[in-house]
Order: sequence, then structure tokens, then C-alpha cells
Amino acid sequence: MPERDVTAQPGMVPADRRTAGTMFAALYGELVPHPWHDPEHDAYQLFYQRSLAMDWLDGTAAVREDDPPGASGLWGMNDAGWNHPLAAPRAGLISWFQVEASAVAGDRPLPVQPFLRCAMDATARAGTPHLSAIQILIPVQGLDASTRPPYAAVPSMLTIDWFAECDPGARTPVEVGVNSGRDPSIPAVAGWLTDRLGHLEQDVFVYGSHDVTGRDDVLPPPFDDGFWNGPPLHGVVLRGELAEWSCDAVGWLAEVIADSAAHLGVRSPLLVTVTRALPAGC
Repeated sequence: MPERDVTAQPGMVPADRRTAGTMFAALYGELVPHPWHDPEHDAYQLFYQRSLAMDWLDGTAAVREDDPPGASGLWGMNDAGWNHPLAAPRAGLISWFQVEASAVAGDRPLPVQPFLRCAMDATARAGTPHLSAIQILIPVQGLDASTRPPYAAVPSMLTIDWFAECDPGARTPVEVGVNSGRDPSIPAVAGWLTDRLGHLEQDVFVYGSHDVTGRDDVLPPPFDDGFWNGPPLHGVVLRGELAEWSCDAVGWLAEVIADSAAHLGVRSPLLVTVTRALPAGC
């Protein structure tokens, strides 16, 4: 498939537009190409068109004439691709997407869930994906926990009913790596973070256990250390069950982790890697 510029760099945005920071998503696993897929419709074009169709794209092309002044979409498009020269060998990268997230209101989470949904939709236009891991760079530094109203201290909790009708048999064991790069903040708050996750009234992610981890336990992201706050030296791995193995559930969990970390004083971008745990013997 044809490639665009695959050098990941922080997004460039107009000076008059407030942003939360760069979001990057990498999908890993296997992609079985559709025989009818036109290679001219690359990852960038597919993601852009899906963003535009859903009114998620920031910019004049996606803003309605009747929107109030300052209204915008959820992100500005930056880049995307199927392969990446910085991807770890044999990691199984099938697609990646980079955007500049718009600033969020006090009662809204970072748009990780729609971002991953758009990434999945764009990927599925090219083939049938079988995901083994989902990796997201989340701009936690763009969140201000002090602006959260009492009813939305963790805004994603307002949407847990979307997962109420999940098939009970779809529950999936996962490992969730949360890494703050050179900043040691995540290991420092690991106990409080897991305590918050364990006490939220939800069963989208049922927490089981955790371990403090370092660089050797992290799936290397497809961008260099200067892109965020790398290398991934300081992190924690959470083990538990997701209500289902889907970009929706992973995105929801990532939003909760981001807001919980921000509440605990974390100000670093976070690299979150959610891996589907295979049964013993597989």
C-alpha cells in the first residue's frame, strides 16, 4: 500500500486554536486486505474522510455554518500510515494515526474513544483487522483536573451504560501498560491510581493486579523518544478484564486512566498499551 510521510512529529496547529496535545494510535495484529480495496485510498485519506463524515475533524471543512463562534471538531488531522520504519520488528503494526486533539471542556474527556473508533473504521475499510494490541499516546498534560465539575470528576463514567449490554461471554483478560516516559510520576502514584480504578462504580474494566515496570516490558512505540517524553522508563502494568475486546472499550479505559492520572497530579504524556491476554498454552 502507498505510504505518506511516516516521520512522526508533533502536530502544527494555528496559533489561535487551543489544543490539548498530540494523540497517536497504533493498532497491532493482523490485517487481511479486502480484494476490492483501492490502494489509492491510503490510511490518511480513509481516516480523514471518516473524521469528516462524523464531524470529528477540526477545521473549516468540518465546522457547520450554524456552530457558535469557536466551535470545532475533536482533532486536527496530522498523519497516518499502514507501516512505519520505527515500528518494532515483528510487532505486527497494521496501522497508525496521529492527530492534534482539541482542548476539551471541563465535563468532557479527551476524545480517545472516538479517535480509536475512527482508527478502527479506517483500518477496516482496507481489510479485516484482528487486533492483538492497541497503543495510544495520550496528552494528559492537556487536562486540568481542577476544572472538572463534581458530576464529571471522571467524565467517561457518564457513558458506562453503553457497555451495559455487552455479551457476558465477551469479557476479555487484558494487560494495560501505562508509562510516563522519563517522568517517574506513574510509578509514584501507582497505588492511588489502582485504588481509584478499583473503587469506581463500573465493570467495563475489572482491575485485578499490577506491577511497576520499565522499558524492557514496553512494546516500543513507532516514534522516537523526542516525540513525547521517552524513552518509556517509568510505568505500571495493570491486569484485569475488559467488558469486550474492542476499540470502544479500550478507548473508554484510556480516557478514565488519563483523567485519573491528571487528578493525581500527572502532567506527562502517557503511553498506554492494551494487550489482549491469550489463554495459557496459546
